[in-house]
Amino acid sequence: MEKLRNINYFNPTILLHGWGRVSEVGKVLAKYGKKCLMVTGSGSSLESLREKVTMLCQEAGVDIVRYNGVKANPTTDMVNVGTKMAIDNKVDVVLGVGGGSPIDTAKAVAVGATHEGEAWDYRVDPFGKNKSKPIEDKLLPVITLTTTAGTGTETTLVSVITNSAEKLKYALADRLLYPKVSIVDPELTVTVPPHVTASTGFDAFCHNFESLLNKNASPYTDMHALEGIRLLINYLPIAFKDGSNREAREAVSWANTLGGYSITNAGTTLPHGIGMAIGGNQPHIAHGETLAIMYPEINRWTWKYAIPLYAKVGRMFNPELEKESDERAAESACDEMNKFLKEIGLWISLKDKNVAESDFKAITDHTLELSDYMVHPRVGKYENFFELIKKSYSR
Repeated sequence: MEKLRNINYFNPTILLHGWGRVSEVGKVLAKYGKKCLMVTGSGSSLESLREKVTMLCQEAGVDIVRYNGVKANPTTDMVNVGTKMAIDNKVDVVLGVGGGSPIDTAKAVAVGATHEGEAWDYRVDPFGKNKSKPIEDKLLPVITLTTTAGTGTETTLVSVITNSAEKLKYALADRLLYPKVSIVDPELTVTVPPHVTASTGFDAFCHNFESLLNKNASPYTDMHALEGIRLLINYLPIAFKDGSNREAREAVSWANTLGGYSITNAGTTLPHGIGMAIGGNQPHIAHGETLAIMYPEINRWTWKYAIPLYAKVGRMFNPELEKESDERAAESACDEMNKFLKEIGLWISLKDKNVAESDFKAITDHTLELSDYMVHPRVGKYENFFELIKKSYSR
Protein backbone atom coordinates (compact mmCIF):
# COMPACT_ATOMS: atom_id res chain seq x y z
CA MET A 1 0.00 0.00 0.00
CA GLU A 2 1.18 3.51 -0.83
CA LYS A 3 2.25 5.47 2.23
CA LEU A 4 -0.73 7.47 3.45
CA ARG A 5 -0.31 11.23 3.20
CA ASN A 6 -1.31 13.48 6.07
CA ILE A 7 -5.01 14.31 6.19
CA ASN A 8 -6.41 17.61 7.41
CA TYR A 9 -10.12 18.20 6.88
CA PHE A 10 -12.74 20.56 8.28
CA ASN A 11 -16.15 21.75 7.12
CA PRO A 12 -18.84 22.85 9.57
CA THR A 13 -21.49 23.91 7.03
CA ILE A 14 -24.78 22.01 7.20
CA LEU A 15 -25.53 20.95 3.62
CA LEU A 16 -29.10 20.46 2.35
CA HIS A 17 -28.65 19.10 -1.16
CA GLY A 18 -31.42 17.91 -3.45
CA TRP A 19 -34.24 18.67 -5.85
CA GLY A 20 -36.88 21.01 -4.41
CA ARG A 21 -35.07 21.85 -1.18
CA VAL A 22 -35.57 25.57 -1.69
CA SER A 23 -38.84 24.97 0.16
CA GLU A 24 -36.87 24.63 3.41
CA VAL A 25 -35.27 28.09 3.32
CA GLY A 26 -37.76 29.79 5.66
CA LYS A 27 -37.52 27.13 8.37
CA VAL A 28 -33.73 27.22 8.15
CA LEU A 29 -33.53 30.99 8.50
CA ALA A 30 -35.95 31.02 11.44
CA LYS A 31 -33.38 29.09 13.48
CA TYR A 32 -30.88 31.94 13.14
CA GLY A 33 -32.92 35.13 13.27
CA LYS A 34 -36.15 37.00 12.66
CA LYS A 35 -34.94 39.71 10.30
CA CYS A 36 -32.86 38.79 7.28
CA LEU A 37 -30.96 40.67 4.59
CA MET A 38 -31.38 38.72 1.34
CA VAL A 39 -28.44 39.42 -0.98
CA THR A 40 -29.07 38.60 -4.64
CA GLY A 41 -28.08 39.57 -8.15
CA SER A 42 -29.60 42.49 -9.98
CA GLY A 43 -31.14 40.50 -12.84
CA SER A 44 -34.89 40.49 -13.39
CA SER A 45 -34.75 36.74 -14.03
CA LEU A 46 -34.31 36.24 -10.29
CA GLU A 47 -37.48 38.11 -9.36
CA SER A 48 -39.73 35.05 -9.20
CA LEU A 49 -37.22 33.31 -6.94
CA ARG A 50 -36.91 36.40 -4.75
CA GLU A 51 -40.68 36.44 -4.38
CA LYS A 52 -40.80 32.74 -3.56
CA VAL A 53 -38.04 33.01 -0.95
CA THR A 54 -39.67 36.07 0.60
CA MET A 55 -42.99 34.22 0.89
CA LEU A 56 -41.38 31.11 2.40
CA CYS A 57 -39.51 33.23 4.94
CA GLN A 58 -42.56 35.27 5.90
CA GLU A 59 -44.51 32.05 6.45
CA ALA A 60 -41.76 30.99 8.85
CA GLY A 61 -41.91 34.32 10.73
CA VAL A 62 -38.80 35.88 9.18
CA ASP A 63 -38.92 39.41 7.75
CA ILE A 64 -36.90 39.95 4.57
CA VAL A 65 -34.96 43.05 3.54
CA ARG A 66 -33.82 42.76 -0.07
CA TYR A 67 -30.51 43.85 -1.51
CA ASN A 68 -30.65 43.13 -5.24
CA GLY A 69 -27.58 45.08 -6.31
CA VAL A 70 -24.88 42.44 -6.80
CA LYS A 71 -23.25 41.93 -10.19
CA ALA A 72 -20.50 39.57 -11.39
CA ASN A 73 -17.13 40.08 -9.70
CA PRO A 74 -18.63 41.87 -6.67
CA THR A 75 -16.88 45.07 -5.67
CA THR A 76 -16.13 46.78 -2.39
CA ASP A 77 -18.82 49.34 -3.26
CA MET A 78 -21.45 46.60 -3.56
CA VAL A 79 -20.37 45.12 -0.24
CA ASN A 80 -20.49 48.51 1.45
CA VAL A 81 -24.04 49.17 0.21
CA GLY A 82 -25.15 45.80 1.58
CA THR A 83 -23.35 46.43 4.84
CA LYS A 84 -25.16 49.74 5.33
CA MET A 85 -28.51 48.05 4.65
CA ALA A 86 -27.74 45.33 7.19
CA ILE A 87 -26.82 47.88 9.85
CA ASP A 88 -29.67 50.31 9.13
CA ASN A 89 -32.27 47.53 9.20
CA LYS A 90 -30.74 45.79 12.22
CA VAL A 91 -30.84 42.38 10.59
CA ASP A 92 -29.65 39.34 12.52
CA VAL A 93 -28.97 36.93 9.63
CA VAL A 94 -27.77 37.23 6.01
CA LEU A 95 -29.03 35.06 3.14
CA GLY A 96 -26.99 34.85 -0.06
CA VAL A 97 -29.13 33.80 -3.04
CA GLY A 98 -27.49 33.23 -6.40
CA GLY A 99 -24.08 32.23 -7.69
CA GLY A 100 -20.69 33.01 -6.25
CA SER A 101 -21.05 36.79 -6.47
CA PRO A 102 -24.13 37.23 -4.21
CA ILE A 103 -22.94 34.57 -1.79
CA ASP A 104 -19.43 36.04 -1.52
CA THR A 105 -21.04 39.45 -1.02
CA ALA A 106 -23.27 38.05 1.73
CA LYS A 107 -20.23 36.70 3.55
CA ALA A 108 -18.42 40.03 3.26
CA VAL A 109 -21.52 41.91 4.46
CA ALA A 110 -21.60 39.66 7.53
CA VAL A 111 -18.08 40.91 8.28
CA GLY A 112 -18.66 44.56 7.41
CA ALA A 113 -21.83 44.81 9.51
CA THR A 114 -20.07 43.58 12.65
CA HIS A 115 -16.53 44.91 12.36
CA GLU A 116 -14.90 48.34 12.35
CA GLY A 117 -14.02 49.81 8.98
CA GLU A 118 -14.88 48.04 5.72
CA ALA A 119 -14.94 44.33 4.93
CA TRP A 120 -12.08 44.96 2.47
CA ASP A 121 -9.85 45.75 5.46
CA TYR A 122 -10.10 42.08 6.49
CA ARG A 123 -8.89 40.54 3.23
CA VAL A 124 -6.13 37.96 3.27
CA ASP A 125 -2.73 39.28 2.35
CA PRO A 126 -0.39 36.25 2.22
CA PHE A 127 2.77 38.32 2.17
CA GLY A 128 1.80 40.89 4.82
CA LYS A 129 1.93 43.86 2.49
CA ASN A 130 -1.37 45.41 3.56
CA LYS A 131 -1.47 44.49 7.28
CA SER A 132 -5.00 43.13 7.10
CA LYS A 133 -7.18 43.02 10.20
CA PRO A 134 -8.24 39.69 11.76
CA ILE A 135 -11.87 38.61 11.53
CA GLU A 136 -13.45 38.18 14.96
CA ASP A 137 -16.05 35.73 16.20
CA LYS A 138 -18.99 38.12 16.02
CA LEU A 139 -20.26 37.77 12.45
CA LEU A 140 -23.88 37.69 11.44
CA PRO A 141 -24.79 34.09 10.53
CA VAL A 142 -24.77 33.43 6.78
CA ILE A 143 -27.17 31.06 4.99
CA THR A 144 -26.80 30.33 1.27
CA LEU A 145 -29.13 29.26 -1.53
CA THR A 146 -27.30 28.54 -4.77
CA THR A 147 -28.64 29.16 -8.27
CA THR A 148 -25.52 28.23 -10.26
CA ALA A 149 -23.11 25.30 -10.05
CA GLY A 150 -19.58 26.62 -10.12
CA THR A 151 -17.94 28.43 -7.26
CA GLY A 152 -18.45 25.99 -4.38
CA THR A 153 -18.59 29.04 -2.11
CA GLU A 154 -21.57 27.54 -0.29
CA THR A 155 -19.13 25.20 1.47
CA THR A 156 -15.99 27.34 1.70
CA LEU A 157 -14.44 29.80 4.12
CA VAL A 158 -13.71 32.32 1.36
CA SER A 159 -15.31 35.51 0.02
CA VAL A 160 -13.69 37.00 -3.09
CA ILE A 161 -14.07 40.76 -3.59
CA THR A 162 -12.76 43.21 -6.21
CA ASN A 163 -11.55 46.70 -5.44
CA SER A 164 -12.34 48.50 -8.69
CA ALA A 165 -10.38 51.62 -7.81
CA GLU A 166 -7.20 49.64 -7.19
CA LYS A 167 -7.93 46.99 -9.86
CA LEU A 168 -7.23 44.27 -7.32
CA LYS A 169 -9.09 41.10 -6.42
CA TYR A 170 -8.52 39.56 -2.99
CA ALA A 171 -10.25 37.09 -0.71
CA LEU A 172 -11.47 37.25 2.82
CA ALA A 173 -10.73 33.80 4.25
CA ASP A 174 -11.42 32.55 7.75
CA ARG A 175 -13.13 29.57 9.34
CA LEU A 176 -15.69 32.00 10.71
CA LEU A 177 -16.87 32.64 7.13
CA TYR A 178 -18.26 29.16 6.55
CA PRO A 179 -22.03 29.44 5.97
CA LYS A 180 -24.11 27.98 8.78
CA VAL A 181 -26.40 26.18 6.33
CA SER A 182 -26.24 25.87 2.55
CA ILE A 183 -29.16 24.79 0.39
CA VAL A 184 -28.15 23.39 -2.99
CA ASP A 185 -31.23 22.80 -5.13
CA PRO A 186 -30.40 21.68 -8.71
CA GLU A 187 -33.86 22.77 -9.81
CA LEU A 188 -32.77 26.38 -9.48
CA THR A 189 -30.03 25.88 -12.09
CA VAL A 190 -32.34 24.66 -14.86
CA THR A 191 -32.86 28.14 -16.33
CA VAL A 192 -29.18 29.14 -16.21
CA PRO A 193 -28.08 30.07 -19.78
CA PRO A 194 -25.62 27.78 -21.60
CA HIS A 195 -22.63 30.10 -21.42
CA VAL A 196 -23.07 30.70 -17.69
CA THR A 197 -23.54 26.95 -17.20
CA ALA A 198 -20.24 26.37 -19.00
CA SER A 199 -18.33 29.14 -17.25
CA THR A 200 -19.44 28.23 -13.73
CA GLY A 201 -19.14 24.52 -14.48
CA PHE A 202 -15.58 24.90 -15.69
CA ASP A 203 -14.79 26.80 -12.50
CA ALA A 204 -16.04 23.76 -10.61
CA PHE A 205 -13.82 21.53 -12.75
CA CYS A 206 -10.83 23.73 -11.94
CA HIS A 207 -11.56 23.60 -8.21
CA ASN A 208 -11.52 19.83 -8.28
CA PHE A 209 -8.51 19.56 -10.59
CA GLU A 210 -6.39 22.15 -8.80
CA SER A 211 -7.08 20.61 -5.41
CA LEU A 212 -5.53 17.41 -6.85
CA LEU A 213 -2.46 19.35 -7.96
CA ASN A 214 -2.14 21.36 -4.75
CA LYS A 215 0.75 20.49 -2.45
CA ASN A 216 -1.75 20.42 0.45
CA ALA A 217 -3.90 17.70 -1.13
CA SER A 218 -4.77 14.59 0.86
CA PRO A 219 -6.49 11.26 0.14
CA TYR A 220 -9.71 12.74 1.51
CA THR A 221 -9.72 15.78 -0.77
CA ASP A 222 -8.59 13.59 -3.68
CA MET A 223 -11.66 11.42 -3.12
CA HIS A 224 -13.97 14.41 -3.49
CA ALA A 225 -12.01 15.93 -6.36
CA LEU A 226 -11.82 12.82 -8.51
CA GLU A 227 -15.55 12.22 -8.21
CA GLY A 228 -16.21 15.88 -9.05
CA ILE A 229 -14.00 15.64 -12.14
CA ARG A 230 -15.72 12.43 -13.26
CA LEU A 231 -19.16 13.99 -12.96
CA LEU A 232 -18.17 17.16 -14.81
CA ILE A 233 -16.50 15.28 -17.66
CA ASN A 234 -19.64 13.22 -18.14
CA TYR A 235 -22.37 15.74 -17.43
CA LEU A 236 -21.24 19.35 -17.96
CA PRO A 237 -21.42 19.06 -21.78
CA ILE A 238 -24.94 17.65 -21.42
CA ALA A 239 -26.06 20.46 -19.09
CA PHE A 240 -24.50 22.97 -21.50
CA LYS A 241 -26.44 21.57 -24.47
CA ASP A 242 -29.67 20.71 -22.63
CA GLY A 243 -30.24 22.77 -19.51
CA SER A 244 -33.47 20.93 -18.72
CA ASN A 245 -31.70 17.60 -18.31
CA ARG A 246 -32.40 16.79 -14.66
CA GLU A 247 -29.71 14.13 -14.27
CA ALA A 248 -27.04 16.44 -15.68
CA ARG A 249 -28.08 19.38 -13.49
CA GLU A 250 -28.00 17.22 -10.37
CA ALA A 251 -24.58 15.82 -11.26
CA VAL A 252 -23.03 19.21 -12.00
CA SER A 253 -24.49 20.71 -8.80
CA TRP A 254 -23.02 17.90 -6.73
CA ALA A 255 -19.66 18.16 -8.51
CA ASN A 256 -19.62 21.87 -7.70
CA THR A 257 -20.16 21.17 -4.00
CA LEU A 258 -17.45 18.51 -4.05
CA GLY A 259 -15.12 21.12 -5.52
CA GLY A 260 -15.97 23.43 -2.65
CA TYR A 261 -15.12 20.72 -0.14
CA SER A 262 -11.85 20.08 -1.98
CA ILE A 263 -10.52 23.61 -2.26
CA THR A 264 -11.49 24.64 1.25
CA ASN A 265 -9.17 21.94 2.60
CA ALA A 266 -6.52 21.66 -0.13
CA GLY A 267 -6.74 24.92 -2.06
CA THR A 268 -6.35 26.16 -5.61
CA THR A 269 -3.14 26.66 -7.57
CA LEU A 270 -1.61 28.93 -10.21
CA PRO A 271 -4.57 29.14 -12.64
CA HIS A 272 -6.76 30.63 -9.91
CA GLY A 273 -4.07 33.12 -8.95
CA ILE A 274 -3.73 34.40 -12.50
CA GLY A 275 -7.50 34.17 -12.96
CA MET A 276 -8.10 36.41 -9.94
CA ALA A 277 -5.48 38.84 -11.21
CA ILE A 278 -7.22 39.02 -14.59
CA GLY A 279 -10.61 39.48 -12.93
CA GLY A 280 -9.32 42.26 -10.71
CA ASN A 281 -7.87 44.08 -13.69
CA GLN A 282 -10.79 43.30 -16.02
CA PRO A 283 -14.01 42.92 -13.96
CA HIS A 284 -16.12 42.34 -17.08
CA ILE A 285 -14.56 38.86 -17.49
CA ALA A 286 -16.32 36.09 -15.55
CA HIS A 287 -14.09 34.06 -13.28
CA GLY A 288 -14.70 30.81 -15.16
CA GLU A 289 -13.75 32.59 -18.38
CA THR A 290 -10.42 33.71 -16.91
CA LEU A 291 -9.65 30.09 -16.07
CA ALA A 292 -10.64 28.88 -19.52
CA ILE A 293 -8.33 31.49 -21.03
CA MET A 294 -5.33 30.40 -18.95
CA TYR A 295 -5.70 26.62 -18.69
CA PRO A 296 -4.33 25.58 -22.12
CA GLU A 297 -1.00 27.34 -21.63
CA ILE A 298 -0.67 26.54 -17.92
CA ASN A 299 -1.34 22.84 -18.57
CA ARG A 300 1.39 22.69 -21.20
CA TRP A 301 3.78 24.41 -18.81
CA THR A 302 2.88 22.14 -15.88
CA TRP A 303 2.12 18.54 -16.89
CA LYS A 304 5.70 17.20 -16.72
CA TYR A 305 5.81 18.22 -13.04
CA ALA A 306 2.68 16.23 -12.11
CA ILE A 307 2.69 13.28 -14.53
CA PRO A 308 0.73 10.77 -12.37
CA LEU A 309 -2.10 13.24 -11.72
CA TYR A 310 -2.32 14.50 -15.29
CA ALA A 311 -2.23 10.88 -16.50
CA LYS A 312 -5.08 9.93 -14.16
CA VAL A 313 -7.26 12.79 -15.37
CA GLY A 314 -6.32 12.22 -19.00
CA ARG A 315 -7.57 8.65 -18.71
CA MET A 316 -10.80 9.87 -17.14
CA PHE A 317 -11.40 11.94 -20.27
CA ASN A 318 -10.24 9.23 -22.65
CA PRO A 319 -10.17 5.59 -21.46
CA GLU A 320 -8.10 4.69 -24.54
CA LEU A 321 -5.16 6.31 -22.74
CA GLU A 322 -5.09 3.31 -20.39
CA LYS A 323 -3.04 1.66 -23.13
CA GLU A 324 -0.46 4.44 -23.06
CA SER A 325 2.40 5.24 -20.67
CA ASP A 326 1.81 7.69 -17.83
CA GLU A 327 3.90 10.28 -19.64
CA ARG A 328 1.94 9.93 -22.85
CA ALA A 329 -1.39 9.98 -20.97
CA ALA A 330 -0.33 13.05 -18.99
CA GLU A 331 0.65 14.99 -22.09
CA SER A 332 -2.58 13.93 -23.78
CA ALA A 333 -4.56 15.27 -20.81
CA CYS A 334 -3.71 18.76 -22.06
CA ASP A 335 -5.33 17.97 -25.41
CA GLU A 336 -8.33 16.38 -23.71
CA MET A 337 -8.94 19.49 -21.59
CA ASN A 338 -8.66 21.66 -24.69
CA LYS A 339 -11.30 19.51 -26.40
CA PHE A 340 -13.48 19.86 -23.30
CA LEU A 341 -13.22 23.66 -23.44
CA LYS A 342 -14.18 23.64 -27.11
CA GLU A 343 -17.14 21.35 -26.42
CA ILE A 344 -18.57 23.76 -23.84
CA GLY A 345 -17.89 26.90 -25.88
CA LEU A 346 -14.98 28.23 -23.80
CA TRP A 347 -12.13 28.14 -26.29
CA ILE A 348 -11.39 31.82 -25.73
CA SER A 349 -8.44 34.18 -25.36
CA LEU A 350 -7.57 37.45 -23.67
CA LYS A 351 -7.95 39.17 -27.03
CA ASP A 352 -11.47 37.78 -27.35
CA LYS A 353 -12.33 39.46 -24.03
CA ASN A 354 -10.79 42.81 -25.08
CA VAL A 355 -7.79 42.71 -22.74
CA ALA A 356 -5.00 45.01 -23.92
CA GLU A 357 -1.41 43.79 -24.05
CA SER A 358 -0.52 46.84 -21.98
CA ASP A 359 -2.36 45.22 -19.05
CA PHE A 360 -0.12 42.15 -18.93
CA LYS A 361 2.34 43.69 -16.48
CA ALA A 362 -0.34 44.71 -13.97
CA ILE A 363 -1.93 41.25 -14.17
CA THR A 364 1.44 39.57 -13.61
CA ASP A 365 2.25 41.88 -10.71
CA HIS A 366 -1.03 40.99 -8.98
CA THR A 367 -0.47 37.28 -9.61
CA LEU A 368 2.69 37.52 -7.50
CA GLU A 369 0.74 39.18 -4.68
CA LEU A 370 -1.40 36.04 -4.34
CA SER A 371 0.01 32.81 -2.94
CA ASP A 372 -1.67 30.28 -5.27
CA TYR A 373 1.43 29.93 -7.43
CA MET A 374 3.49 28.73 -4.44
CA VAL A 375 1.48 25.48 -4.09
CA HIS A 376 1.42 24.70 -7.82
CA PRO A 377 3.40 21.62 -8.92
CA ARG A 378 5.79 23.88 -10.81
CA VAL A 379 6.63 27.07 -8.94
CA GLY A 380 7.41 29.85 -11.37
CA LYS A 381 8.64 33.42 -11.38
CA TYR A 382 7.49 36.72 -12.83
CA GLU A 383 8.85 36.02 -16.28
CA ASN A 384 7.12 32.62 -16.43
CA PHE A 385 3.74 34.10 -15.56
CA PHE A 386 4.13 37.03 -17.93
CA GLU A 387 4.93 34.60 -20.74
CA LEU A 388 1.91 32.40 -19.95
CA ILE A 389 -0.35 35.44 -20.03
CA LYS A 390 1.24 36.63 -23.28
CA LYS A 391 0.70 33.20 -24.91
CA SER A 392 -2.95 33.33 -23.86
CA TYR A 393 -3.57 36.60 -25.68
CA SER A 394 -4.58 34.99 -28.97
CA ARG A 395 -5.88 31.51 -29.65
